[in-house]
Amino acid sequence: MPDQIPAEALRRFMTGIHQAAGVPAADADLVAGLMTEADLIGADGHGVFRLAQYVRRMRAGGMNPCATPRIVEERPASALIDGDNGLGHLATTMAAHTAIAKARTQGVAWCGVRHGNHAGPASLYARMVMEAGMIGLYLAVGSANHLPPWGGLELLLSTNPIAVAVPTQDEPPIVLDMATTVAAYGKVKVKAQRGEAMPEGWMIDRQGQPLTDPKRAGEGLLLPIGGYKGYGLALIFGLLAGTLNGAAMGRDVVDFNADDTTVTNTGQAILAIDLAAFGDPGEFRRRVDALAREIRGSARLPGVDRIFLPGEQSTATRARRAAEGVPVPPPLRAQLDALADELGAPRLGA
Repeated sequence: MPDQIPAEALRRFMTGIHQAAGVPAADADLVAGLMTEADLIGADGHGVFRLAQYVRRMRAGGMNPCATPRIVEERPASALIDGDNGLGHLATTMAAHTAIAKARTQGVAWCGVRHGNHAGPASLYARMVMEAGMIGLYLAVGSANHLPPWGGLELLLSTNPIAVAVPTQDEPPIVLDMATTVAAYGKVKVKAQRGEAMPEGWMIDRQGQPLTDPKRAGEGLLLPIGGYKGYGLALIFGLLAGTLNGAAMGRDVVDFNADDTTVTNTGQAILAIDLAAFGDPGEFRRRVDALAREIRGSARLPGVDRIFLPGEQSTATRARRAAEGVPVPPPLRAQLDALADELGAPRLGA
């Protein structure tokens, strides 16, 4: 059974590990907080699960522990941020805050990131904008290619996710967070660590047959959502979040799961939309509430107990885990203890 770790204990532990790996205190705390938030909302492949990988890459020289993200191109409603090859959460947070500030005066703002790294679940940054009272949209190029062009075999595209967060009045916020593949590769890695099989439909082998053993994932191909339409979305999102920013796409994408020493040059993009630029924000929120209730209360198929809006289940997961703790499976707990011992940092829960 997984251990239930209080969120604050998890955050303190990750802050300590990052500092022990050479990350400045303020940056360590920011990244640890976002990683904890990932675990709270149920994005188990993007929180503490990634900690050892981040540390390994920093120690091997593939990622800069003392990065200073900076704006390198700027206009009134846009900015391009260079992440200095640091922890991806830092540059992406800077992009979100920059987009929010610009949207307050311009109505909308678009910020891109180059020379970033893996930054956790997409919804973290769309929610960041939403919590400022705006609609947030986030796009990213995934940190490894697992998707071929439709009909092809060469892995030239990644999971390239999108998240959109829409504020509400009284209802839970509407938050869409999805990969352009049927499953994000982080979910495959979680299945492998837990010794669980993947469902059919996540991956196929190079003969086009279903692949369900996550330990053989390196032999397989992720499947796009909606067939060729998901392939098209992955390509377009990658052009917007990667190529437009001078970040990696196609054969330039580095597999950060297998390569700890090469700079990834990961790209991300954030759009902020100020509600006030389109009318009364309160009226918009009330209309979103009404639509949410309309959808939830609509007729259901036989056997369906409830219709969910995007983000409702992650909001419920967050409330439950905030009260009960974040589940950390024994294999992951053992890995974290070994990491703490190696770095001379306190163990989780110590």
